[in-house]
Amino acid sequence: MKIAIYAQIYEGEALDYVVELLDECKNVGAEVYIESNFYAQLSASRQITSYNTFDREVGLDPSFEMFVSFGGDGTILRAITYIRDLGIPIVGVNTGRLGFLSTLKKEEVRRVVTEFVSGAYSIVERSLVEVHADFDIPEFRDMNYALNEVSVSRKDTTSMITVETHLNNAYLTSYWADGLIVATPTGSTGYSLSCGGPVIMPGVQSLVITPIAPHNLNARPLVISDDTIIRLKVSGREVNYLVSLDSRIATIENGREITVKKAAFTIKMIAYASESFLETIRNKLLWGQDKRN
Repeated sequence: MKIAIYAQIYEGEALDYVVELLDECKNVGAEVYIESNFYAQLSASRQITSYNTFDREVGLDPSFEMFVSFGGDGTILRAITYIRDLGIPIVGVNTGRLGFLSTLKKEEVRRVVTEFVSGAYSIVERSLVEVHADFDIPEFRDMNYALNEVSVSRKDTTSMITVETHLNNAYLTSYWADGLIVATPTGSTGYSLSCGGPVIMPGVQSLVITPIAPHNLNARPLVISDDTIIRLKVSGREVNYLVSLDSRIATIENGREITVKKAAFTIKMIAYASESFLETIRNKLLWGQDKRN
């Protein structure tokens, strides 16, 4: 059994839970690889034996059975840039706050291994979106995809921008807003939700287009089939606008058009039998809670 472990830089007790996971991996005879930057920090502060390492270029391959991400949801989003299209199942141990993607509590870190070995899990495939353009975008050259969303937004101005939007070459509308979000079902509980978008179950084959602070009251989020090809063209008072893929951002010149569509591969996420998406939205979003009840 091969397991990869990734985290951003952590201090204090969070590292103790990583050591717990390493101990459990040793108990089942797993072969463990640790992301190189994190391994340097971990080995400097904790007494651990020598482990193999990996980075974005070398060390990972489809033979890995599990990729463990320590941190919050932002860490998961960075973790997928290591997995890419390798098909390695990923699970998140939450050391952050919200934890929609990283659902396992750090105090239960041993469950990552024990429940996986016992088969008490399922694999949920999460779709991604990717950006294409007829010009070079250096920031997205090697990783042009996002698990949560692609968003366009204003830059260097307090004025709104106009986002001309086409779906499968048919004109939809021109949003006059601070920006526009194209979110996957996974991303529907993130930025899109905070802008008034709907929550979409992870397995639904759809995308949601959500305007950011639109000036016209009849601009509402729109759920579309995930095989739709979306073309966006931004205009505004400034010469540039921003495009973000999850946490990665690029500056693009006004008038330049980008295309957003579903990626050709999916991310496999490990869902343990003791958890569910419905339980997560009840606990994390306080879904349906009413003090009157």
